[in-house]
Order: sequence, then structure tokens, then C-alpha cells
Amino acid sequence: MRSLNLFRSFGMMFAKAQASLVTYGRSAAPLRHYDAVQQYSGGSISRRAYARPPHAVASSPHTFLYTSESVTEGHPDKMCDQVSDAVLDACLAQDPSSKVACETAVKDNFMLVFGEITSRAEVDYAAIARQACRDIGYTSLDLGFDADSSEVKVLVQQQVPEIAQSVHGMGHKAPEEIGAGDQGHMFGYASDETPELMPLTHQLASQLAMRLAEVRKQGICPWARPDGKTQVTVEYLRDGGHLIPQHVHTVLISTQHSPDISLKEVQDELLKHVIEPVIPAQFLTEKTEYYLNPSHSFILGGPCGDAGLTGRKIIVDTYGGWGAHGGGAFSGKDPTKVDRSGAYIARQAAKSVVAAGLAQRCLVQVSYGIGLPEPLSVYVDTYRTGSVPDEEIQEAVLRTFDFRPGLIIQQLNLQRGGSRRYQKTAAYGHFGRNHDADFSWEQVVPLR
Repeated sequence: MRSLNLFRSFGMMFAKAQASLVTYGRSAAPLRHYDAVQQYSGGSISRRAYARPPHAVASSPHTFLYTSESVTEGHPDKMCDQVSDAVLDACLAQDPSSKVACETAVKDNFMLVFGEITSRAEVDYAAIARQACRDIGYTSLDLGFDADSSEVKVLVQQQVPEIAQSVHGMGHKAPEEIGAGDQGHMFGYASDETPELMPLTHQLASQLAMRLAEVRKQGICPWARPDGKTQVTVEYLRDGGHLIPQHVHTVLISTQHSPDISLKEVQDELLKHVIEPVIPAQFLTEKTEYYLNPSHSFILGGPCGDAGLTGRKIIVDTYGGWGAHGGGAFSGKDPTKVDRSGAYIARQAAKSVVAAGLAQRCLVQVSYGIGLPEPLSVYVDTYRTGSVPDEEIQEAVLRTFDFRPGLIIQQLNLQRGGSRRYQKTAAYGHFGRNHDADFSWEQVVPLR
């Protein structure tokens, strides 16, 4: 009887929690949905044919809300990620064996580039940093940062010899002998809810952020400035471990803007030029709520509004809160750092499992010890969506993929830098970029 009462009490608590989840933050009146959803045909982003199941249902005990966020390339933390990866690109372009651990910090019109780099490359770190900021669009202090007038300080030393000897034998180890650059555990995730085999919430938030940059750079929204954030809430139907998107519940965008535009104009243009071209019409309903620049004025942005630091947007970089995260950031790290290469191979493994139809969702974890070439563990979880037992899928993953760091680097060609390869990864997510060959870890591999 005591167990039954506890169970009933828990059920009441859960019901209250669900109710508060649905109603939380709804005091402000949402913007109405525009009935005419216009098709956008220009630029590099278009509507995706995300499959919406015909059995989509209204809210029930089997549905839930889930939210992911993203930020634009002009967000101060993302500025720093891009600078750190631009330095990595420059080093690898001249010396593919470069060992790079580059951090960046920015506040107001001051930037610090620091870390440990061992490379034969001759790189002007300050010039690389300034160009990365120009690429973003920070060319005036009125915008939040001026790439040309800013003070850029560089504090870079060589990699500690003890680490170099342990990991790659001062450059003398064969690829299969190269050890992990540090200990840690990394995750890869995939879900069948989008063509990219990524979570819908994360994909939409990332694409909205990317579109914000597009309309700014193409002059479609000349009032837009580099800094901005997006957030998307989707209602899902849970069918066992399988998750089926029903509709977009909430869209939130905060974008920096010039002082000579009204809030109403910002909201109208965000709906017309950003939201409607990106979010498939079948996911937008009359109940979809929009919170567009809810703080009203957002003129001061970039580093003048907030300090930035490399590695502070690791959920934006990965799966929007889905799956799991080991805590290690990616940007500014050469591929001997398993925080990066381990996460890339884990994504490829998880994606290949789902692409093969062996599961509807898949999580892959891999762990390492510093200096050790063999992973300490590999784990596969299909959230009870597998067509065969997880143990069999894990065996197939281990037969197909070599998780040794040196061989990951070879398999994915991770020592190739230049052409903004890594700098591109530092904004709008490292995963789900199917149409860019530089994201080699997105290629599906047939399982053996």
C-alpha cells in the first residue's frame, strides 16, 4: 500500500511538472502566425522536406516539448571559436602535423589569442584573428568590435614536451601508435527525424541562426547586426524510444539591430525573411508562438555587450542537448585532441547505424586515456529502437570503425587544414552539414 501511495504521489507531481512546463514563460502575448508562408528560393538555405507522420496527434501523455538553441557567428563566444579554428586552419595548411591548442578571449575592442602551438608553419596569429573578425562582419566599433582598430595580444607557447612524447613520440610514432592527447569521453548521436539524421530542434535553431547571417550579409535585412541567438521548441510524440516531431511549438529569436528600426519592423522582417524560409510549413501551425526580440532593444552587442571565450557553446556545437556530451570543446584543437576527433568518429558511427536502418536513434560513447592509442571503452545505445540487439550493433561498429586517434585522423583526413575547413565548423554546428565535403565525418559508412 505504501508503494502504491508513493506511486500515486509521484504521478501527481509529474502531472504538475508537465503542466508547468507547458505554461512556463507564456505571460507575454505571442505574435500571431502569418497565414501566407512564402517560399524562399535564394541563398544557401531552403526548406527541407522533413517527413511529418500522418498520425500526428494533439498533446497527450505521450507527447512532450523539447528545446534547442543556437547562436550566430557574431556571438562573442562564437567569434572566439572561429578565431581559434582559423589559427588551426592556418597552421595545418602549412604543416599538417601541427599540434595546436589555441584559445581566444574577447571583451570590448580587446582580443587575446593564447595557448600552446608546436608547428613549422609561419603564422601571423594577430592577422589571422583580425581577418576572422572581418569575415564575421565586425568592421566598426558601433557594431560591437572593430577588426582593424582592436588591440590583439598573442601569448602562444610550444606544446609541453612531456605531452608531445607521450602522445606522438615527438613525431616518430606510426599512426596506429599515436596516443590520445588527453583522457576523456566523447559522444556521437543520430536520429531519423531529419534527412541529416539530426534532432529537428537543433537543426532548425542552427538554420535560423545561419539565415540571420545570410540576410545581414546579402543586404536583405540591412538593419541586422552580427550578434544574435535563436531557440526552437518542438512538440514530440514518443513511441517507445522513437521520437516523432509533431509541430514547432515556439520560435524565439533575439538579433542585434541598428537603432533606426522599430521593434515591429524587426519582428515582421524576421518572420518573412528568416523564419518562413527556414521552418517547413508543415511544422508551423496557428498555435505556434513567436517571441522575436522579446527584450525589445538589442543595439549594443558583440564583445561590447558580453565577453567571449573559446569553448563555451559546446551544446550549440553538437546536438542541442540531445544525446550526451563529455564536456570537451572542439575549436582550436588539432585532431590528436580526442575531444574533437573522438567526437567526430562517434558521430560517424552513430549516423551510420541509423542510416543502415538498424535503429531510429543511436548514441555512441568512446573514452580514452592520455598517451594510449586504444580506446578504453566503446558503448552503443539505441534507446530501444534497434532492429537487432544493441550488443550486435556494437560489434558491427567495432568491426567497421577504428577508434585509435591516429587512424581516425587518417580515415577522416583531419590533418587537412586551410580553405576555412575548421573555421566553418566553428559556427552553426559541427554535425548535420551533409552537403559540405569538408565535414568528412558526416559520410555514412556501410557497417560490416
